[in-house]
Amino acid sequence: MTTPLVETISIASYIDHTLLKPEATTADVTALVAEAIALGTYSVCVSPSMLPLTIPADADLKVAVVCGFPSGKHHSVIKAAEAALSIAQGADEVDMVIDIGAAKSGRFADVQADISAVRSSVPAPKVLKVIIESAALTDAEIVAVCEAAVAAGADFVKTSTGFHPAGGATVHAVRLMKRTVGDRAQVKASGGVRSFDDALAMIEAGASRLGVSGSAALLAGAVPTGAAGSY
Repeated sequence: MTTPLVETISIASYIDHTLLKPEATTADVTALVAEAIALGTYSVCVSPSMLPLTIPADADLKVAVVCGFPSGKHHSVIKAAEAALSIAQGADEVDMVIDIGAAKSGRFADVQADISAVRSSVPAPKVLKVIIESAALTDAEIVAVCEAAVAAGADFVKTSTGFHPAGGATVHAVRLMKRTVGDRAQVKASGGVRSFDDALAMIEAGASRLGVSGSAALLAGAVPTGAAGSY
């Protein structure tokens, strides 16, 4: 069944077209930008070492970059410095990873302080997304971390890095995250969002942004081959 063009365009506007593989080259990122423009995605999401990017002046394309990625086990000072450099090099949005161990230990004040440190380097209207690695957390931990993110001034809470062995986004996690943050923040679903149906399900659950590496295949209504381990 052919995907209606208007629906495809609508889904594209939710997508952060993502390339975070360690082996990614400058040429790969240049191709990513070109593909994102052709597809009409909201942004590209890349590693900080790939900045600055060359974006055509007439392109309506945001630049997102990860921070403290993928483990989150970086000192807050380092995360804040990384975020500040990314903003100086042209990033519009920063997707930071929390210290998952702090959350698992119930140290939610430390999680909030970590997010606050990065928020100080990402002043509005720049956007801060907080990756909570939802598959590694209990429901109670998800709620507590989302509350910490909102208290620290985050614009988004985000499910996953796409690299954790516990897995990526689920409809349950997205729904819980959205119910927790309400109108105080937005939700980004990432990790394992590979098909058009996956995308629709995440949006219906409350996601207003999607992290997708196989964007062209998703928008065509197909599941990309070799998807294991993709963002």
